[in-house]
Amino acid sequence: MARKGGLGRGLESLLGETAGEVGESPADAELPVDQIHPNPDQPRKHFDEDALNELADSIRQNGLLQPILVRKDRDGCEIVAGERRYQAARRAGLQSVPVTIRDISDEDVLKLALIENLQRTDLNPMEAARGYQLLMEQNGLTQEELASILSKSRSAVANAMRLLALPERVQEYVRDGELSSGHARAILSVPDDEGRIRLAERVIAEGLSVRQTETLAPLFSVGPQAEPAPKQKRQVPQTFQTAAKRLGSALNTKVRVRQVRGKNRIEIEFASEEELAQLVNRLDGTNDFAGSDEE
Repeated sequence: MARKGGLGRGLESLLGETAGEVGESPADAELPVDQIHPNPDQPRKHFDEDALNELADSIRQNGLLQPILVRKDRDGCEIVAGERRYQAARRAGLQSVPVTIRDISDEDVLKLALIENLQRTDLNPMEAARGYQLLMEQNGLTQEELASILSKSRSAVANAMRLLALPERVQEYVRDGELSSGHARAILSVPDDEGRIRLAERVIAEGLSVRQTETLAPLFSVGPQAEPAPKQKRQVPQTFQTAAKRLGSALNTKVRVRQVRGKNRIEIEFASEEELAQLVNRLDGTNDFAGSDEE
């Protein structure tokens, strides 16, 4: 039976120490695929379809080079490590696969499956967090003890498990790769689920970086009203509006009457020098402005 100490040293160490200890079955047996079934507590729940098809193509050409680690149970053999290889082998049409049959306790199966996934493939952050949680619940482990078993720092385990506090919709974004674990931790600084969801959707919609998400998070901390309100347009006095209309009508152009930095200003729009000359002549009652300084 596998021990915590072996698990703490990693999967390869565990397999190396106990190779040949099975007794009743050879280390590299061939078993029909219909006698093998996945572990329902397998940490990995989502397999990348493209990667799985690529592995299946490789298996068709070269065979399954690495045996699947299994243990015997009442239904045949349960996969302990190597479900991705098993799924790809089925897609490749293999009728049987090489296996290593080991006597592994219920207590150690999840630990070994989790370590295998962490060392040989990339669990998404939510799968890793749920795997950690299940290990702790089933074995009564503290975060520090779990970190020691997995050869990780306690802070790494704690940060991973914090993601379980996210609302389900945001967890799906992390699972699907739309948000990184860094984005997710920044979103966790928002105290309520509604704010976390709104921030997550904005991060995805605008393609924000983790740093930008951290900067934006405080604005979502007290509900929708915390987002910056649009600047209110300064109310223009009615007399300004009336004057602008009358001048615009008299000059046959657009006129604005407004306040700029505490001073009142009239702005008259014109399109060309010729139009400017016409405006000047109209304003001073003459007809001698031609728009040129030449004499």
